[in-house]
Amino acid sequence: MSQFTIFFDGRCPLCVNEMQHLDKLDRANKLHFFDIHNERLHELHPEIEFDKANRFLHGKLDSGQLLYGLDVTHRAWNMVGKGMWVAPLRWFWLKPIADKVYLGFAKHRFRISRLLTGQQRCEQSCDIKLHDKREGRGEE
Repeated sequence: MSQFTIFFDGRCPLCVNEMQHLDKLDRANKLHFFDIHNERLHELHPEIEFDKANRFLHGKLDSGQLLYGLDVTHRAWNMVGKGMWVAPLRWFWLKPIADKVYLGFAKHRFRISRLLTGQQRCEQSCDIKLHDKREGRGEE
């Protein structure tokens, strides 16, 4: 069974909300979640550069191949059987536009989070509720 690790910003309420939603849908336990603010990031995943991972979403396949941005979102939602929700984001004619919009969203995610949730940023990692048998807060 293939696994997919998502490196997310645990201080971003919107990011945490999406990871929790994916986790609930992941009945086959294919997804693993790793908070980029975990002090062991470099030790456990030296291929992930914090500064880049803090600018846009990173994901890693079992093969070691890294995916970025909306490719991570697309892969994750496909793996939980809900790929039709994000499929248009990878259509060849829409992909360049969606990628630019995503980079704008990622850059301003804390402001957007404040507008949508009333919470701009968690000072420490947000209260992440993921299945106990997974990486959860990024601990292995």
